[in-house]
This record gives sequence, structure tokens and C-alpha cells, in this order.
Amino acid sequence: MVGLSKRLLTIAEHVPQGSKLADIGSDHALLPVYLAQRGITASAIAGELNAGPYAAALKQVEEAGLRSFIEVRQGDGLEVIASGEVDVITIAGMGGLLIVQILTQGVAKLNQVQRMILQPNVGEEVVRRWLVEHDWFLSEEYIIQEDGKIYEVLVADRSEQAKDLNQSLYQERQIAGKTVNKERLIAMGPYLLTQADPIWIQKWQDELFKLQRIVEQLSRSELEASLQRQQQIQNEMIEIQEVIACSQKVKPSFK
Repeated sequence: MVGLSKRLLTIAEHVPQGSKLADIGSDHALLPVYLAQRGITASAIAGELNAGPYAAALKQVEEAGLRSFIEVRQGDGLEVIASGEVDVITIAGMGGLLIVQILTQGVAKLNQVQRMILQPNVGEEVVRRWLVEHDWFLSEEYIIQEDGKIYEVLVADRSEQAKDLNQSLYQERQIAGKTVNKERLIAMGPYLLTQADPIWIQKWQDELFKLQRIVEQLSRSELEASLQRQQQIQNEMIEIQEVIACSQKVKPSFK
């Protein structure tokens, strides 16, 4: 039986029993093989764009003796599936912008999909915003650290009440006296923000460090545009610092 990294295991734990899965950008097809070996998925499609990863995925499936359960297909994004063919989609290990591009280009293929489990390496904010705009409810989110890298896993479900659920999820709220608006919740995670996980705090402290470096670079310029951008970033840093401080004052209360 294959094993999974902590990152992929977090995704696997949220694939419902009996799912018809499409794993987009499957690489070595580790996730579909893991799920099939444990009887979690009824069927799976492992999608890969490039020839090398496609061949690696095909080899993994063949060696596991799972060709009757997992079909490896080569194609771009959701091109590898037909409408109504799967009910769960996983996309992991790529940037948020690319994930959004894949979902946007293949949005017609999502009509029967009930759950998406998305793991952007960067650009989580972009993915959350896409989910809101397309009436997907972010039911859970997780932050993990593995091999010195920090990852977020977003679990999104189809729901007839998605608009109302999203309105509630991203509604402006008070956290230890600090007003946190929709945009800040989308940026920092509506669940993660109130859980104040040490890994989440580390992620945003790292972000503050990056922003400070940008401020230092901008400060060397006397251009008005540079000064304005510097002020914008400094305001952003103050906002992040305040949210971190306030989130640490309260117990997890929004789940």
C-alpha cells in the first residue's frame, strides 16, 4: 500500500466514502491509489497534462493493480473528465491562480460535482474568492506544515444555501474588539483566522517580513507612486498585525 505525505493525507481524509473522484494534476497518482487501496473511492480519474507525470501515474496505477478502478488520462485541467462523470474533484500542489484558471475553464464540468478539495501552494485568497463568486461553500479549511513549507487545504461543498452560508461565513465580525471585514476574512481564512493556529501565525509573520522588505525597497525611491505604495503596504502590515494579536486573545469560536 502506498503512503501519503501529510499534505496529501489531509486531502484524502476529506474524500467521502464511495466517491467518484477526479484528481487533477495527479503526478504519480498517489492520492487516487491510496484511496482505492482503502476502499474509499468507487472509481477515480487521474489527470495529467505532461507526458512525464502521465507516464509516472500510469505506472503507479499498473503496479498497484488498480487499472479497473483508476483511469489515467492525459489532458489540460478538467478536459480529462466529462460532465457528470465525477462527484469529487481534488486539485493540489499548484498556485491559486492556476487552480482558478482550471476551474473557470472547466466550470461546465462541475454541474454534478458535490465537493472540491483544493490545496493551492500560494494564492489561497484567489481561490476563496472564486468559490464565493461561484456559489461554493467553504465548509472547512486547514493549515499544515511539512518539510519547512506551509500549506492550506480548502474543502468546498455544493449547497443550495451557498449564498446564505457564504454571507454568514464572510460577514464582518468583531474579534477581541477588532473589526474584521469580508476582504480580510477571504485573505486570511474565515476559519483559520479565529483558530489562531501557530502555523497560521507563522505564515502571516513570514508575510509581514516579506512586506517589510518591500517597504524598505520602496523607501529608497522618491517617486510619488512609490511613496503611495509604501504607505499602502504599511497600512496592510498594521492590519495584519492587529488581526494576529486579536485572534490570539480569543478561543476558537467559528467552526
